[in-house]
Amino acid sequence: MKVRSVIAAAVLAAAVAAPAAAEEMSHAHIGHIMTGWKDTPDKVGLLPEAKAEAQVAADHIGFALSDPGNLDSIKLHAGHVLHAVDPSKIDQGPGDGYGLIKAAKGIVAHVGYAASSDGASDNVKTHAEHVSTSATDVVEWGSQVADLMQKIQDADSADSAAVMAENAQKLIGCIQNGCDADGDGNVTWQAGEGGLAQVEQHMGFMMAGEGMEG
Repeated sequence: MKVRSVIAAAVLAAAVAAPAAAEEMSHAHIGHIMTGWKDTPDKVGLLPEAKAEAQVAADHIGFALSDPGNLDSIKLHAGHVLHAVDPSKIDQGPGDGYGLIKAAKGIVAHVGYAASSDGASDNVKTHAEHVSTSATDVVEWGSQVADLMQKIQDADSADSAAVMAENAQKLIGCIQNGCDADGDGNVTWQAGEGGLAQVEQHMGFMMAGEGMEG
């Protein structure tokens, strides 16, 4: 009887441990987005890294437009924006060298891993869709910004460069805060609207539903 009791206890422990381990895997990927990932500068989370690079881009597009008649200045700061968004396209700049686009792609990947982990909760799966949709918008907008910054380098007039910088500034605003694409007065996670603010919001909902501290 004693042996049977030990075996039964072991089976029960294994049954309890299996879903717990699966939940841990899902939660680990949530942590990679929010708190730490191995290849970011200072090993911060992918979302904090994306936000930091987006802020550098926002600062420098503002600097570019602070003197809209100065083509050289616009080009200088356009290069700085490009470095923050996609440092694979330019060697030096004020960004971290990781890049907004890479960080946003990492968010899409890891929230997908969290949702597809064995034992992932319905809460994770639901908000993963919202996060992924918004982060995918960030990748798209970031790519558009990078393209504009490269075109500015070839501009032959301050006027044309300033117009492109203004367009990029709007896109960077969408990257940071989302955009009301349908004009209904609300910014949601839906495709074409969600930005990093919506990523952060829905990661917060996800973590709260999992009992994780934000």
